[in-house]
Amino acid sequence: MIRLPAVAGRFYPADAGALTQQVETLSGAADSGEKVHARACLVPHAGYMYSGHVAGAVYGKLALPRRYIILGPRHYPQGEALAILSEGAWQTPLGPAQVDSLLAAELKRACPTLREDSVAHRAEHSLEVQLPFLQRLVGDFRFVPIALGTVQFSALAELGQAVAEVVAAQDEEILVVASSDMNHYEDDKLTRVKDRKALDKLLALDPRGLYDTVRREGITMCGFGPAVTMVTAARQLGATRAELVRYATSGDITGDRDEVVGYAGIVVH
Repeated sequence: MIRLPAVAGRFYPADAGALTQQVETLSGAADSGEKVHARACLVPHAGYMYSGHVAGAVYGKLALPRRYIILGPRHYPQGEALAILSEGAWQTPLGPAQVDSLLAAELKRACPTLREDSVAHRAEHSLEVQLPFLQRLVGDFRFVPIALGTVQFSALAELGQAVAEVVAAQDEEILVVASSDMNHYEDDKLTRVKDRKALDKLLALDPRGLYDTVRREGITMCGFGPAVTMVTAARQLGATRAELVRYATSGDITGDRDEVVGYAGIVVH
C-alpha cells in the first residue's frame, strides 16, 4: 500500500527541490557540529513556515538512527483510537518512506489494542510532515506510524510501556518521536504561560503530571497523548533528563500576538 501525501503543497513544498532546500535550511543540514544520541523527542507539526524551524532544530541536533516509531494525534474523528499501519510506504515529494513492517508487528504483539487502520492516517498531517526531514537528513530509514485518537491515560501508558518493551529488545537504535503542537488560538502571553506548565512536566519526564496538567489547565496541546506515550516509554527505557531545544509561537513568524499556536522541540536523553 502506498499512502499518498495529504498536505504537500500546503504544509510544505510539493516541489522536491524546494522541499529539500527548505529542510536543509530549517535543520542546519550543513552544520558539522557534533550530533547527540537520544531516546526520544517531541517536535511540532504545523506548516513549515510556522513551526519548521522548531522541528528542524531538534532533527539537526540529533544523531539520527535508521528506525523510528512516530506517534501523532488523530486530528479527525475517523478511524481507530490507536491506529497503526504495518505495510507499504508513505509517499512525499522526496520519494517513498518505507514502513518498518517487522517493528510494527512487534508493537502489535506487545500492545493488542493497536489496530490496523488506514482511515485514521489518510488525511492526518502530524506524522506526514516529519518524513521529509528524515528523508533528507537520514536517507534510508524505516518507521512505524501510529495515530492516537484516545485521551485515556491508561491506554496511552499501556502503549508507552509496549513501545519501551519492543525498543529494548531491538539490536538497532530506535528513536521514538512524538508529534505535537502546544496551546492553540489564545493570545501570545497566555499561551506561553500555559505552555510553560506543560513543558515543566515534559522536562521532568512526568507523564501523569503532563496528562493532569493539560486537562486541568485547559491547555489545547493537540498531541499530549503522543507526548504522554513517548515520555512513558522513554522513562522505562532509562531516560534521565529532557532538554528544551527551542520554543516559539506562530506570533514570532506572523507578528500577530492575539491568536497564536505554541511550538516546542524537546530531546529526551
